[in-house]
This record gives sequence, structure tokens and C-alpha cells, in this order.
Amino acid sequence: MSEPRNTVTLKGKPLTLVGNRPKVGGKAPDFTLAANDMSTVTLRDFAGKILILAAVPSLDTPVCDLETHKFNEKAGQLGDDVLVLTVSMDLPFAQKRWCGAAGVRNVRTLSDHRAASFGEAYGVLIKELRLLARSVFVVDKQGNIRYVEVVPEVSSEPDYDAVLNAVAALKKP
Repeated sequence: MSEPRNTVTLKGKPLTLVGNRPKVGGKAPDFTLAANDMSTVTLRDFAGKILILAAVPSLDTPVCDLETHKFNEKAGQLGDDVLVLTVSMDLPFAQKRWCGAAGVRNVRTLSDHRAASFGEAYGVLIKELRLLARSVFVVDKQGNIRYVEVVPEVSSEPDYDAVLNAVAALKKP
């Protein structure tokens, strides 16, 4: 694991982020995550799609619940070439239960609980909590990072309009 490069806060308390945050214009780092059925997925599984990668601390918290519902609502309007993936440290079973109870069908939840490969590769692993910092990355169809937002206060929501504007810019002919 690389040395800390950054911090975020949780209710004002500073927390250390570890890993290597990709930069806009660079290649999206690969990851290995668990799907709700415990199968393994990697970045390559989504090749040729525009991705909204939304990392959240836990789906079972109010802000993460709200964020995932908002992205679920928007995802249905973005077209078949855009996928919204919500990544958390929640166990796949918990993610599947949450999605069913919440009626979330347009967002795919993925778990980083095994090795924190997403958290490290995207520089959003919270060292003190072994949770992911709230963040959003937009990846174009060629696998390049086109938008990065790490929300400074973990209990705040991301800038939905900026994320959707980044996606819209990628869909222009």
C-alpha cells in the first residue's frame, strides 16, 4: 500500500486516504471487485462503456442511500452506453439485500471488501476505517479518466450536476 497522499473529513475529523488517485486524462486503473453473486469483475468487463464509478462508505448509511438512489434515477436516462457502478466495502450479500429493499435496478453495486483493490487503485481507501471515501470517477469508452471528484467531507453528497455534465460531454458527437 502506498503512503498517504490526501485526507478527507468525517464530521470534521481528518481521515487519511491511501492509494494512488488517477488524474483526469490518464488511464483508469484496473480493479478486482465482487459482484452481488460473488463473481469477480474487473474494469475490462465494462470495456466500451462510459462508466460512472461512485465509491461510497456504506449503502446502509443515509447519505450513501440518497446518493445511490439519485444515481439510480439518473442512470435510467443516460442510455445503454453508460453504466453506473457503486462501489463500497459492504459485503455482496448486504449490497444485494439493500438493492432489493431499495428498488435500485439501474445501478450495479460492487464490493471491494476482499482486497480493497479499487480503494487503493483510485486513492480513496480510508486508512483508519477501511472504508471508501465518497468519490466519483467518470471513465470514457476508451478507458480514460474524464472526471474526478473526491468529496472533502465524507458525509456530504457529490456534485451530481458536474458528474452528469461530464457524461453528457462524452456522449456528444
